[in-house]
Amino acid sequence: MAHKKEQIEFLNWEFGVFFHFGIRTFYEGHKDWDMQEMPLDGFNPTNLDCGQWMRIVKEAGAKYAILVCKHHDGFANWPSEYTEYSVKNTPWKSGRGDVVKEFTDACREYGVKVGLYYSPAEFGSKDKPNKDYDDYFINQISELLTNYGKIDYLWFDGCGSENHKYDEKRIIKVIRGLQPEILIFNMWDPDTRWVGNESGYAHTPNYINVKTISFSVQTEAGTEDALEEEKFLPVECDFRMRLHNWFYSDKDEDTIKTLDELIGIYYYTVGRGANLLINIGPDRRGLLPDKDSKRLIELGGFIKKAFSADNRISSNFIKNKETDSYICELEKPALINHCVLREREENLDTVGSFSIKAYPYEYGLPITVYNGQTVGHKAICKFPPFFTKKVEVTVHSYNFKKDRDNSKTELEEISLYFV
Repeated sequence: MAHKKEQIEFLNWEFGVFFHFGIRTFYEGHKDWDMQEMPLDGFNPTNLDCGQWMRIVKEAGAKYAILVCKHHDGFANWPSEYTEYSVKNTPWKSGRGDVVKEFTDACREYGVKVGLYYSPAEFGSKDKPNKDYDDYFINQISELLTNYGKIDYLWFDGCGSENHKYDEKRIIKVIRGLQPEILIFNMWDPDTRWVGNESGYAHTPNYINVKTISFSVQTEAGTEDALEEEKFLPVECDFRMRLHNWFYSDKDEDTIKTLDELIGIYYYTVGRGANLLINIGPDRRGLLPDKDSKRLIELGGFIKKAFSADNRISSNFIKNKETDSYICELEKPALINHCVLREREENLDTVGSFSIKAYPYEYGLPITVYNGQTVGHKAICKFPPFFTKKVEVTVHSYNFKKDRDNSKTELEEISLYFV
């Protein structure tokens, strides 16, 4: 299945940070679509420092960041010409501030890929004629894609757009015209797709080539929208650092996820060939809260250490073409408890099922330590420690499609670790 180089780059990002920040940050207790008024005079992040956000992102090892530019409430984090409900009419910097600019500038300063979130639907949008609302939507998106340099990723939230008709062709034409290399999340002409939950868990098998996608949290779980044709769509798994709230709350600090839980989510996402996207709500100062930041850095520290050269077991692998097996000979016997697999980028999503066997150190037949489904960008296979001198990875089935070359793929990487 054909894919863009930007989609492969997206998979290589692996780990991103989501920032829900806006008018709702200053109004405790509001929920999506509660239609409650949030006056502009409440927005005043006097110590806003997107550089602080990016320093923490960088220290944690995340490769991309996404800012909520406009959520369902309609508040624009930039001085949009097409609404009065924006930063330009707030006390912050006497109406001369621009959160989007500060965010995009900070991303580039720290070498972090730039993602912008925009909710197509907002309070009252269903009461407006479709044409008028499409114009408003396109005008605002055009501001975001014209005034802030190269944008790597545009994140559309489907929540609230159920059964709403947009001029999809016109919208996509404008977006692709303004930013030809941009990646679009989940809607209309998607390059990436939502996993279908907001808990950070990818499914297994995790196919990249799909014919359906999940659209919104307001659609029934397990129901998906059909695509016109099968598409190459990497999966992204978004979730909250805190249990309930996407935006900052001063009442839920005790619900910050433990390091063990975040490590588990890492295995369920990146370990299954998906991207991990963790949300932190900047506080009312405009800074990332201390405890959330510390936990994010702890997660990054685990990832960096666990799969470092110090923990990698030296080995060489060769393919047995007759059996679709790969034999990994260790330079010397060692304990292992992880095997990381990758497929070649030009033919991702070919492996359907596989097994990993380890040979006992002295003699005897190999022991199965792991059975898996799909490899794709990366499969992190974790199992109890095993002392061995040789490992065998066998591919048992392939995901060949009608329009795909039936030549069997080779694995790009087989790496052994003791973590």
